[in-house]
Amino acid sequence: MSACKIIAVANQKGGVAKSTTSYNFAACLSEAGRRVLLVDLDPQASLTILYGIDQPDELEFTICDLMKACAEDKEMAVEACILHEHTVDLIPSSIKLSTSEISLVGVMSREHILKQVLAPLRSWYDYIIIDCPPSLGLLTVNALTACDRVLITTTPQFFSTKGLELLIDSIRRTRARLNPNIGVDGMLITMYAERTRIAKKIYEMTAEAFEGAVPIYKTVIPRSVQVDKANYAAESIVHYAPQGKVAQAYQSFCTEYLEGEKDE
Repeated sequence: MSACKIIAVANQKGGVAKSTTSYNFAACLSEAGRRVLLVDLDPQASLTILYGIDQPDELEFTICDLMKACAEDKEMAVEACILHEHTVDLIPSSIKLSTSEISLVGVMSREHILKQVLAPLRSWYDYIIIDCPPSLGLLTVNALTACDRVLITTTPQFFSTKGLELLIDSIRRTRARLNPNIGVDGMLITMYAERTRIAKKIYEMTAEAFEGAVPIYKTVIPRSVQVDKANYAAESIVHYAPQGKVAQAYQSFCTEYLEGEKDE
């Protein structure tokens, strides 16, 4: 890798496997020999919990503390906030982050706070993956301003697909006003029920609606109870059930993603 790539995993709708995808994509990249940092930017701290932190609110330092220190022009060692419990590192989140959007409103260049926090970490990692909150508020705008690329996760459900235009519009506006270099890697279909007719129909509708605007990955991530079991065990699915269909799908997606980088 010649340079670090920051990827925002985004969708303003919840329940579309953003955190699960962030965690398992990172695990696959790590297995491929990449140095990976996860950043939990969701006040619900789902990614932090997946990582194995049962009580995120009891953590001494989180992404909230880093962003607050940056906004107030105070020195803070970013190393103090990074957890090294697995093959990938994590800057965790907690419910404290829910107050950040309010506190950042009056801050100069408030959309660039996360970018400033992550800037020195580019030399440490090959990939930094940001798990965005299910909204298009200031935290997500910070992620879009900080990132190089966006990975959109969506499910084959009508309302999940319908709201994607808002996210794509937000990416366009971010490119025009805040981050001219932002690009969209593609759209990953998650929680795909292969045997249901409606899932296949909505997949076809999604592909048709966004053809030419956003690439859609050939790999789809199937629905499986194994994911819930892995989450409960605080393990990535690729380590919990490496031969299972979901783990194999994430490995295939990672391969497809890396192959796509070669073509850029």
